[in-house]
This record gives sequence, C-alpha cells and structure tokens, in this order.
Amino acid sequence: MGYWMVAAGATLFSTKAIFIKLAYRDDLDATLMLGWRMIFSLPLFVLAGVWAARQKRQRGEALPSFKRLGAAAATGCLGYWLSAYTDFKGLEYISAHLERLLLFTYPIFVMVLGALFWKQPFTRHGLIGAGISYAGLALVFGMDLPTGGNEVIIGSVFVLACALIFATYQLMAKSYIMEMGSILFTSVAMAAGGVACIIHHMVVDGSFAASSWFLWMSFGCAVFATVIPSFLINAGLGRTSAQAVGMISTISPLVTIVLAVVILGEPFSWFDAVGSALVVAGIGYFTLADSRTVPKLPQAG
Repeated sequence: MGYWMVAAGATLFSTKAIFIKLAYRDDLDATLMLGWRMIFSLPLFVLAGVWAARQKRQRGEALPSFKRLGAAAATGCLGYWLSAYTDFKGLEYISAHLERLLLFTYPIFVMVLGALFWKQPFTRHGLIGAGISYAGLALVFGMDLPTGGNEVIIGSVFVLACALIFATYQLMAKSYIMEMGSILFTSVAMAAGGVACIIHHMVVDGSFAASSWFLWMSFGCAVFATVIPSFLINAGLGRTSAQAVGMISTISPLVTIVLAVVILGEPFSWFDAVGSALVVAGIGYFTLADSRTVPKLPQAG
C-alpha cells in the first residue's frame, strides 16, 4: 500500500511543472504562483488538520505538544516553502522536462544524507536501483540538455538546490509522520509552508493581481499537484522507507516528459525512450528488493 500511495502521489506531483509552465505564459513570477497555490490549498490543509486532531481525541490519543508542532511546522517550511521556491524559480529559466530530471536527483541525496546524518546504511539493492535509474536519467539529460547559456545554469542550480532541500525534508519528516500520523503532520507542514509562501510574496511584491488563466493554473497546481499528492506521499512515507519513496518517485519524470510533449510541445527522442525504460527498470528492481527487506511499520493515521 505504501508503494502504491507513493506512486500515485508522484504521478500527481509530476503535473506541477506543467501547471507552472502554463501559468508562466501569462505572468513569469515564481512568488506570485507560490502565493496563489498556497492561498487555494491552505484552507484544505487546515480542515484536514482539524479533522485529524479530532480523530486523535476520539481515539483517546494525546495531541502533539506545541514544541513538536512547532518543529513539524519548521520542517514543513523547509520542504514546502524553501524547496518549492527554488523549484518554481528554476522553472522561470528552464523547461519542464529538464526541471523534472534535475529535481529527481534527490533520491541520491536521500541515500547520502541518510547515511551521513541519520545512520541509514547504504543498501546493495538501493545502490543498484539508483545506478540503473540514474543511468537512464543521465541518458535523457545528456541528449536533451538545452543550449540556453547562463539561463540553463541558473535554473539548474535552483532546481538542484530544491532537490537537496527536499531530500533533507523527507528524512526529517519521517519521525514526525510516525508520531503524529501522516494526515496531521501533512496538514501542519503544508499550512506552515503555505503561510511562509504567502508572506514571502507579500514582502517581495505585495500585489496578488493575476489573470483568470493564471488563477486557474494556480488552482489546478494547488489541488491536483499539491494537496492530494502531499497526503499520498506522506502516507506512503509512513509505511515504507525514505529510500523507497525516493526511488519510486523517480517515475515522476516519465509522467512529466509525456505531459510536456503532449501539452507543452517539448521534443521526445529515442534516447528519451531508452532512458525512460532504464528508469522504470531501476524502480521495479528497487521496489521488489526493498519490499523483501523493509520491516512492517505501524500505519500512520
């Protein structure tokens, strides 16, 4: 169930870059897009958080302390404000195709940071799965890298920073999900990140004026590429390992590539097809091997 939740969440998350690029056709402004995305999604996360807290009370479970809620909120700001800003900013400079490939270097960061700071050992099947998947991603990246000069470099740096930040967030979030339950943690983390995004735009610009097209794309990004997949990914993370989430989520670039070709008109070559096949093979190998070694975890509420 954890694997299916992660796969579904990753698929929906992959639509984010498409919504953003479509919105940018009217207004190229990362903080404005972030602000409206969170304005639309924030009420849903608050309602979900209230419902989760009531469920805990009805079951006779203690609610987290203010200190733990504050720590969860800070973690959410890291994962859903800072990483989101660097990602949205990167999309001002590079294509959705390239953004998704760069962003999904984050499972490598998950494994490296997990080993360095969270005492999570490198596993043989994790390294093999990563090697196969990233060989495919490297092939696609190497053949399709745009020749846009400084803009490509700037955008790539922003998105790689997003990958590193999001990997750190996933490793930090695991303990809070197991303690608080995936729904309550997601609500707290996303609400905190949402407030930070809105304040960020108010400080940088102050105006939320936008076209109806921009608002519709922001709404789609909020609901289908933020709210629903956030709950799915964190519920999956509560049932499996951060490494498994990282590797299974590499299916997202494939979905983004297809959508970018169909909706945005980005090119697709045989090298993309071969690279995509390698990514799927790496995900399949890792999922099978990890499912045989990861112990059963208590399901998060």
